[in-house]
Amino acid sequence: MSTKSTYSRIARRETHSPRSVLAIILAVILILAAAYAVIEIILAIARPKPLLVTPGNAAKGLVGANTIPVWILIVAGIILAIIGIWLIIASFTSGRRARHLIQTDRAVTVIDNEVIASALARHASYAANTDPDNTRVSVTHNRAVVEMTPATGRDVDKSRIQEAVNEQLAAYDVSPKLRSKIDIKKTGKVGA
Repeated sequence: MSTKSTYSRIARRETHSPRSVLAIILAVILILAAAYAVIEIILAIARPKPLLVTPGNAAKGLVGANTIPVWILIVAGIILAIIGIWLIIASFTSGRRARHLIQTDRAVTVIDNEVIASALARHASYAANTDPDNTRVSVTHNRAVVEMTPATGRDVDKSRIQEAVNEQLAAYDVSPKLRSKIDIKKTGKVGA
């Protein structure tokens, strides 16, 4: 097996999350529903009172669904269809972890979004000559948003911050590429 294919498998495993939690939740729901049905059948055979409804009454209720108002059946059908479509889409797509890849030829280098955000906050605060505590950065799959609260009475050069952030993102060379957005608050912070 080639090193490149091994690296690509490792990179995918580290940047995408499996749908195990969703599968486990669905399995638990189905197991609980089956266990409930078995308990109701056993109770119906033993002849004491049912927990909620006897299997015979449940079957009669399903057969008599035509007596329920049509709008209730339509709403229930739409809700079940939406849940079903969502489950189908979720089963074919994989989740994303809050990580990016740094392009290297020799190894797979994975960097967490929080690390990128921390580094960008530091560089942006230095470029703006403000306290790092006044800079907040959030990094998503394809965007880095820098929110800065300047000190009261001090002007901040947005283009200088944009340049510093873009320079750092270019130096990291992460995949997928990150676009930056700078948001400077209109109101300053006293004593910053």
